[in-house]
Amino acid sequence: MQLADWLAHQQAQHPKEIELGLERIRVVAERLEVLPWKIPSIIVGGTNGKGSTVAFLTSLAKEFELHVGTYTSPHLQRYNERIALDGTPVDDASLIEAFEKIEAVRGQIPLTFFEYGTLAALLIFAAAKVDVVILEVGLGGRLDATNLIDAEVAVLTSIGLDHTEWLGPTHEDIGREKAGIFRPGQTVLLASETMPQSVHAALAAQQAQALWPGKDFIDAELPAGIGFAALQGRYAAVARRALEALCTRSTSLAERPLLRQPLDETRVHRAYATVQLRGRFQRLLPRSPVDPEWILDVAHNTEAAVMLAQALASLPKTGRCFAVVGILQDKDAMGIGEALIESFDGWILCGLDGPRGSDAETLRQRLPERCKVLALVPDVSHGCASALALASGGDRIVVFGSFHVVGPAFDWLQV
Repeated sequence: MQLADWLAHQQAQHPKEIELGLERIRVVAERLEVLPWKIPSIIVGGTNGKGSTVAFLTSLAKEFELHVGTYTSPHLQRYNERIALDGTPVDDASLIEAFEKIEAVRGQIPLTFFEYGTLAALLIFAAAKVDVVILEVGLGGRLDATNLIDAEVAVLTSIGLDHTEWLGPTHEDIGREKAGIFRPGQTVLLASETMPQSVHAALAAQQAQALWPGKDFIDAELPAGIGFAALQGRYAAVARRALEALCTRSTSLAERPLLRQPLDETRVHRAYATVQLRGRFQRLLPRSPVDPEWILDVAHNTEAAVMLAQALASLPKTGRCFAVVGILQDKDAMGIGEALIESFDGWILCGLDGPRGSDAETLRQRLPERCKVLALVPDVSHGCASALALASGGDRIVVFGSFHVVGPAFDWLQV
């Protein structure tokens, strides 16, 4: 089977797209002999900021000559993006080989699409003999498949109201679930000064070594051009301290001359300067005076929408600003709309496919009435085409709502 066949097969193996829990995946992992996990690892959880932190961590690891495996989700354009070695997505053959091994041992155990991917990542990283693994939590933390392993270092970026149907309706509930990645005596990096009491309780229960911004580290000074989201200096500082903590805890890493602390500042800043994270306030400047500027951002919850609004407000006003947006059914469309209602002169609403998708008319009913809706279109491609037909030189088109929106927009824009 080709990779596309494998992915279709996986989606048919479990009746639910999402089913949290570690029992099934643990049995299969033990059969695959990837447990106990032996590679030094950092796990990154939180509502917003995970992708930025992972990007900084990956760049730092590469700069300090570590062979690094990175697991992220979801992907923008190709499934291969989820599993990367030294920042480069793995090839189809590596994924297929891993999937074949999983299928050979899972027996009658139903795995979700995400569980297949997580096991494949662990197999690939082990086979590649990477020095460091960086895992981005998929959903929540306590019952997420990535929490299968005991990471030496954990990062918690933020706690916001998202995925409430799985994690609970309050910040305390969500904090409790996300703090489930903590381990006894572990080093935990917090990227926010304010965390729910449930996070503090989890830190105390695990007797974790907590490092807080402003107290244990300060925001990093970043080179010019790092502007794909707010709080980047914070996430960069968290990434550095997380790598330092991992080196302290891992004998194999601590013995490397480049990783003797403090880390070389020149290399740190060089790593920061090379960070790339697609789809996070990514600006595509006009190709000619009559073309609009495009901005693409995967913002998909209220907190991220607020940051997107702030980033847009920081740009000089040159013309009109149009939104091309699709929002999944399980997201707070009203909150997202309220956060961004003053940012746009007009909204183009896109339908999204899949079990969590929503058609454009339904999305209009979920948004604030004050949103000036210009068009209802069946998908993102039609949304981009409609926006381009409306826009002219000096205008901006902002595509946002989720990976399911930005990925197809990249395809349409051929970037």
